[in-house]
Amino acid sequence: MSDIVARARALADDLLFPAATGVDADGVLPGAALDTLAAEGLYGLTGPASHGGLAADPPTVHAVAEALAGGDLSVTFIWLQHLTVPAMVAGSPLAGEFLADLCTGRVRSGIALLAATRPEPVAITARREATSFVLDGGVPWVTGWGHVDVLLVAARTPDDVVHLLLVDAQAGPTLEVVPQRLVAVQASATVELRVRGHVVPASRLVRSVPLAEWQAADPGNLRTNGSLALGVAARCARLGELPALEVDVAAVRARLDAAGPDGLPAARAAAAALAHRAAGLLAVAVGSRSVSRGHPAERLTREALFLLVFGSRPAIRAALLGELGG
Repeated sequence: MSDIVARARALADDLLFPAATGVDADGVLPGAALDTLAAEGLYGLTGPASHGGLAADPPTVHAVAEALAGGDLSVTFIWLQHLTVPAMVAGSPLAGEFLADLCTGRVRSGIALLAATRPEPVAITARREATSFVLDGGVPWVTGWGHVDVLLVAARTPDDVVHLLLVDAQAGPTLEVVPQRLVAVQASATVELRVRGHVVPASRLVRSVPLAEWQAADPGNLRTNGSLALGVAARCARLGELPALEVDVAAVRARLDAAGPDGLPAARAAAAALAHRAAGLLAVAVGSRSVSRGHPAERLTREALFLLVFGSRPAIRAALLGELGG
């Protein structure tokens, strides 16, 4: 899989990073960037080879995500949400209809999983009516609106079962989106999603999982998000010519790779704290230019701030407060 990682690094250096300042200033992501990732096969990174995916192992997924995050975090943020969906759809009743298109990027996906990751209050509820599920509620963060065709939505029934449904990403009377204004990655087209009596055919059910089972497995899913912070930190090290920082990036990467579920929240916190420190070091190394709007150091500093809270959990937050001296 080393050739996939090399391709991702080349895309980050030659395509994404040179355009990132303009993308950040405009707050709008050109579709061509995501089209290029699809053409390179990266939308199928986690999909099975039987349906055109690359069936990459976790270390490869982490390395690709880290490389792309060091190019343009907005692009990577949208693309990373997609990776959950081919892996979930594989082996489900929807595989025949969707999996090949998900792997090629002909169908692109986002996620709205808060009802599974936050116990209370329930973000999105579901009730079964004949051959449909009816959804009510909302989530504050759905990334890639306008760049995705479907959303993997977690909705819960009163018996604490999480139903994962593939929902068309189309606004209407029962599905509303409100754009978010973010300190960084504004071009990620992140919105608040609200649903009121939104009907989804039961044929769009990917799987149903007891809430306790999902939450028991959740800590093991935290590693990939840590690659975003590593990518930002590594880019800071390269731009600032800070070899000691590169050593720190390697150490935190090794810590993330070695951590089991119990240790992953602290390792994730260490990665976010490192990105924050790396951006500060880059700003000092660059000097006064780093506070000029549009300088890469200024953008990376805002991205590091964003990553302090992105994909957080109570255990990550507590560990970060310790890392930062709180």
